[in-house]
Amino acid sequence: MTRPHYDYGDSVRVVRNVRNDGTYPGLDTGAPLVRRGSVGHVVDVGTFLQDQIIYSVHFLDIGKIVGCREEELIPTDAPWTPSLFEFGDKVASRVRLAIGGEVIVEPGTRGEIVKVLREEGEEVQYHVMFPKKVLQVPESALAPLQESRSNLDSTTQEPASNRMREPCLPPLHKGGNRIGLRA
Repeated sequence: MTRPHYDYGDSVRVVRNVRNDGTYPGLDTGAPLVRRGSVGHVVDVGTFLQDQIIYSVHFLDIGKIVGCREEELIPTDAPWTPSLFEFGDKVASRVRLAIGGEVIVEPGTRGEIVKVLREEGEEVQYHVMFPKKVLQVPESALAPLQESRSNLDSTTQEPASNRMREPCLPPLHKGGNRIGLRA
């Protein structure tokens, strides 16, 4: 087993949503515990099955101490790009989306986030399942639906509509369909 990367009192950020695996008392298995991007402090370090380091992290803003694996954490001062949407969120296209000039998605078409793509210094991209196809779409081309689980920006707590920008054509990422945005 390797040595712990973090120590007591270290400030850390969780890089993925953490859900109850059945070990958090009082909540159903699968219930959300901590949202991706939340910051907490290490209060204990332990092991699971003698080969996995588990950190007890106190998230002061939500009043929970949650066990996190090392790969779920980064230092608070490490680069981090917050995203407006999470896996499973329901969204609508703000603009026409086209591939090779052929319009695939009209404005207002509903979809579901199936993957979040982050690259430092670039706009967050998403794989979105629309009725006809899964497309890679920049955050600025999407709007939240009311039934969406994350209608607030995690860093500013502003309504999503306050964060929207003009759409731009993103670079092609591995496995995604290149889309053109049409006004």
